[in-house]
Amino acid sequence: MTDPREEAGARLQTDRPHSARVWNYLLGGKDNYPVDSEAGDVILTTFPEFAAVARLQRRFLARAVRFLAGEVGIRQFLDIGTGLPTADNTHELAQRIAPESRIVYVDNDPLVLTHARALLTSTREGACAYVDADVRHPERILAEAARTLDLSRPVALTALGIMGQISDAERPAELLDTLMAALPRGSCLALSDGTDNNEALNRAVQVYNGQSANTYHLRSPQEIAAFFTGLDLVDPGVVATASWRPDAGRPEEPTADVSVCGVAAKN
Repeated sequence: MTDPREEAGARLQTDRPHSARVWNYLLGGKDNYPVDSEAGDVILTTFPEFAAVARLQRRFLARAVRFLAGEVGIRQFLDIGTGLPTADNTHELAQRIAPESRIVYVDNDPLVLTHARALLTSTREGACAYVDADVRHPERILAEAARTLDLSRPVALTALGIMGQISDAERPAELLDTLMAALPRGSCLALSDGTDNNEALNRAVQVYNGQSANTYHLRSPQEIAAFFTGLDLVDPGVVATASWRPDAGRPEEPTADVSVCGVAAKN
């Protein structure tokens, strides 16, 4: 039987930037290759605030998971577009509040797969699993996630920066709808993505798309807000990522408003 990590090594494509590795570089991580850091530097040359935007989105994840596990009481998380392990991963945040929380990570980046063991350090009371899959195949994700999660009970679906990797032709809203339709009432969606209302960011993404193994698609705030159609948004709605329930006493670093986010419930 073929070792999945050997298969992952064959898929790495170290000659072209990959989004998870570039994001890792922008967050100050070491799990990337020279081609990824070069792409990250091109982005920063065109749009110097991008590393700060990456940090803001990561902090939104932390606030959203704390809200969902704490105030909402959700004990199951389906994290799609996981990215490479860093501080305060979803399972760490959720299990810090509720040790019995169960988390399934989903990503199709081969380097993320090689680091999956670092993500699977669950508490004894809870559980963690990793699914090597693409968001374009929601039925497979759901089938694999059901091995760890009870899909008859509320699940928090997190999708940070992932729908931007899906083109309009691939119908990203329908992919989300398929995922949410399989989850029961009381489930929630936490989503954040980049917007197209900054010319410097538009140019940076255009350059990145010209050399990357996967492209990113910026959308208007209104288009991103439409991903929540049919769900009940929690306050403050779809807002700039830094403005969603900021931590008291910890002001966010100033950046251009180039990403929006929101959390919504299925009721």
